[in-house]
Amino acid sequence: MTATMTEGGTLVVSPAATTAGFGAVLRAEWLKLRTVRSTWWTVLATFVLGAGLTVLMCWGNADWLASPEADESPGSFITWGMMIAQITAVVLGALVVTTEYATGMIRSSFAAVPARGRVLAAKSLVLVTVLFVVGTVTALVGYLGGNYFLDQEGIGMALEGDVLRSMYGSGLYLAGIGLFTVAVGFLLRHTAGTISVVLALMLILGNMVNLVPGTFGEWLTKLMPGNAGSVVSTPVSFNPDLLDAWTGFAVFGAETAVLLAAAYVVLRRRDA
Repeated sequence: MTATMTEGGTLVVSPAATTAGFGAVLRAEWLKLRTVRSTWWTVLATFVLGAGLTVLMCWGNADWLASPEADESPGSFITWGMMIAQITAVVLGALVVTTEYATGMIRSSFAAVPARGRVLAAKSLVLVTVLFVVGTVTALVGYLGGNYFLDQEGIGMALEGDVLRSMYGSGLYLAGIGLFTVAVGFLLRHTAGTISVVLALMLILGNMVNLVPGTFGEWLTKLMPGNAGSVVSTPVSFNPDLLDAWTGFAVFGAETAVLLAAAYVVLRRRDA
């Protein structure tokens, strides 16, 4: 709160300079997110890709998975669409941050909330909550639709154990991807650059490091963010050499935390 002395000797207190509490910042970030049309289009795309492709893959592969020639588990397909839905989580995570830099609105945000760490925390919390809910619901709808076709072939999977874990694990993974992207967004401040870098790390480099020979290559593959984090979102991974579900997600969480810490430091030191 700032006090100003007028020429007449009157002390005027300016409430506009008061640092906003975290609850107010959180409400402001939620308002920003839900009133932007691109948010709802991206959420819809997440649902269509995540649930729709899972159902489509189960429908197209159910008879093969039930045959003796099958070399994959039905559990690898029951959340297949979430592998593609992560792209929309990256897009939403980038837009939450970089759109404000593109329009210059970020300067207004920081003028209203000088404690920049609160802006970072509020954006992150709102995004994580939305993506967790959307990811979990999407995975569950995909399971219900896809498992119908698996049941027809006698290979249906009960909603328990690793299958149940993969439902909320899908929500956790999308939330983690969004948080990872928020950190990159604050570091790069550019929409296309942020999306390109995160997708390259998650999808392209995560597969290319398989070409690195020896033990170093094996561990590099296990520790890549997309490989480490994605196992929690599927009952049976296509790559059995990756880390266990919760171990991998812990590694992914640690990598995201390091990136967020770097984003916080840069955010405090760099001009808006």
